[in-house]
Amino acid sequence: MSSINEKTLRIENLAKELGFDGFGVTRVLPSKSIRNYKEWLNLNYQGEMSYMRRNAEKRSSLDMVLSGVQSVVCLRTNYLTEDKDMSFVNKKKRGDISLYALNEDYHKVLIQRHQKLEEKIKEEFGGCQTKIYIDTGPILEKPLAQSAGLGWVGKHTNLITENVGSYYFISEILVDVSLKVSEPSLDKCGTCRSCIDICPTKAIVAPYILDSRKCISYLTIELKGVIPLEFRKAIGNHIYGCDDCQIVCPWNSFAVKTDEESFRARDGSFQLIELMRLDDEAFRKRFKNSPVKRTKRRGLLRNVAVALGNSDDPFAVSPLIDALSDHEPLIRAHVVWALGELIGEKALPILNKNLKNEEEQIVKDEINLVRQNYS
Repeated sequence: MSSINEKTLRIENLAKELGFDGFGVTRVLPSKSIRNYKEWLNLNYQGEMSYMRRNAEKRSSLDMVLSGVQSVVCLRTNYLTEDKDMSFVNKKKRGDISLYALNEDYHKVLIQRHQKLEEKIKEEFGGCQTKIYIDTGPILEKPLAQSAGLGWVGKHTNLITENVGSYYFISEILVDVSLKVSEPSLDKCGTCRSCIDICPTKAIVAPYILDSRKCISYLTIELKGVIPLEFRKAIGNHIYGCDDCQIVCPWNSFAVKTDEESFRARDGSFQLIELMRLDDEAFRKRFKNSPVKRTKRRGLLRNVAVALGNSDDPFAVSPLIDALSDHEPLIRAHVVWALGELIGEKALPILNKNLKNEEEQIVKDEINLVRQNYS
């Protein structure tokens, strides 16, 4: 009869065969991470991510997620397919999309290999109960991954692995039997504060503490409404997510590219003017099976309008004027701001002409801001 160690090793070997880059097991959700999470919620740093508070009790107790849970198998999957440095900020006419979102939705890519690993666990431990999470469940997955030895939670709050970096997805399989536990990872950020210093919106308010409400990833993906005025210039040409804190992390100098074809960038240059002209059908076609579809067209074009306002591109004026007639108030509102940024007081007669019958308050608020700036 095989020992727990032998069974765990066979499961780990299959994980590697399936394409997982890291495998670890933990039984413990560190109590410190629970305290930190509750303090984070008390400060309202989750912003509009109501699900973070709604499932707070589950995130604090694994047994509420899977009754009788004894082990959490933590997995790491590399998504890096191309090099990236901070030079993208100077390519103002091109929208920047976070590396993880350049191609197919990773949830769909990874589910089959998780299911195969789940089958192996059930084969080794007959009759056990399991639950798969791919960045979707009410669990504190980064502290769990650190406890399972996959890396440590860095000052930017992403998981970092020594000599690997942080360009990867983490996922879990909860199991109600005991597997061999891994050694936890130690924090190796040291005195480095590169991620803190680079953040355009100063969202890392202290080492290991992120105010999501200021984070560009939150502002361009999670936030569904108007982007606060104070962050629009800092957003630059980011239109979906932000990699800045990872780009400057010294540990990512060790990062290697994956051969996973599903994560390779789609054809398309993400030229801002081209994106601004997407109608509903073109958006659905362009971003089918892409993580970007999560923002819906109104969210993405809201972000594109902000980026065009930061682009210094005179050729952006015409498509922005056309977008003043868009059926989405959220898009029109940010187009108003963008025109004010690009052509200043010359925007006023354009706005007066094209939006003289505007009824949506969020759009009228933006028009009034432009008027105040140039009256």
